[in-house]
Amino acid sequence: NAGVISGALLYIKEDFEMVRNSSFIQELIVGMALLGAIFGAAMGGVINDAWGRKTATIIADINFIVGSLIMAAAPNPYVIIAGRLLVGLGVGMASVTAPVYIAEASPTEIRGGLVSANTLMVTGGQFLSFVVNYGLTRVPGTWRWMLALAGTPAVVQLLLMSFLPESPRWLYMKNRKEEATLVLSKIYSSPRLEDEIQILEDNLEKESKRQVKVQYTDVFKFKEIRLAFICGAGLQAFQQFAGISIVMYYSPTIIQMAGFKSNQAALFLSLFVSGMNAAGTVLGIYLVDHLGRKKLALASLSGVVGALTLLSAACYIIGQGNTNHLFGWLAVFGLALYIAFFAPGMGPIPWTVNSEIYPEEYRGMCGGMSATVNWICSVIMSTSFLSVVDAIGLGQSFMV
Repeated sequence: NAGVISGALLYIKEDFEMVRNSSFIQELIVGMALLGAIFGAAMGGVINDAWGRKTATIIADINFIVGSLIMAAAPNPYVIIAGRLLVGLGVGMASVTAPVYIAEASPTEIRGGLVSANTLMVTGGQFLSFVVNYGLTRVPGTWRWMLALAGTPAVVQLLLMSFLPESPRWLYMKNRKEEATLVLSKIYSSPRLEDEIQILEDNLEKESKRQVKVQYTDVFKFKEIRLAFICGAGLQAFQQFAGISIVMYYSPTIIQMAGFKSNQAALFLSLFVSGMNAAGTVLGIYLVDHLGRKKLALASLSGVVGALTLLSAACYIIGQGNTNHLFGWLAVFGLALYIAFFAPGMGPIPWTVNSEIYPEEYRGMCGGMSATVNWICSVIMSTSFLSVVDAIGLGQSFMV
């Protein structure tokens, strides 16, 4: 999604004059997927609890595939926007489903690392999409191939998902105990297996004693759940307001604004930014369980502030008419430095924390709600960036 559209947008502007001449339509093409993700995340929480994690993943894959084909065949920008909305629904569902599924199907001692590995797959996929985009720069119909190939991972996941089991925790909470035990036996050996089954039994008994149907109002009614949601949703908001959507969706555009005008050069330099994202996530997988969630998040945010200050200063000088390429390279370095600090900490931490802090019966619902907060904030940032740049300048925008 992010990696593909950031490169495809450069070529969509070349084919459609109305896109080239309108920052708003460019923002709409980028932001429509994020708008779809808001609804996808909310729907994903409900589908997760009602039909299971596996079914939710399959539905997300179908949205990815159909949306990619619609965009690739689009005769005008409005059809691209419609396809982006459909892809966004899949993105939102996947964003809330994958961390929960991984957390519920993994041993507790490596759970944080495996949930962070999900973020690595996301950032690694973004890097590969930049590589593919760069490889397609000289192919006729460049952006159509970029958008069509984006559906390939969803096809692969859809096929592989049919061979994977449902979440054992979800099965147990639905009183499908034999199926849950069978899945758990593939993860744990005795006597650990019996201990895990007992934990699930205790959780099921606790839920049955409440004899209350889980409702959205419960999130704000019960103090324990309310505080957990404020923490989880707050982390999601901080992640987006730190500017990650802007950097990932607009990095080739930002690099062009910094003085590297050709599409090929912008995509090539974006490879390094995206590569830093993937490499930083690898580091985060190790640190999340060794340094701790809080320390890692604070260290990450501190570095992000410093990197944005450098990026803002370099872009401000360029905006004043300075043509020295040194400042262009400083801007690219600032982007890479931003990612280097963001990826190990604020990249995986919000998702990891949200997969851990909620009571069993509220996990899908609260996870969906907090993911919705993430996507709302992402929409705000991504659909306003170019307009803010037009109004106050690139350097000032990063300082904000």
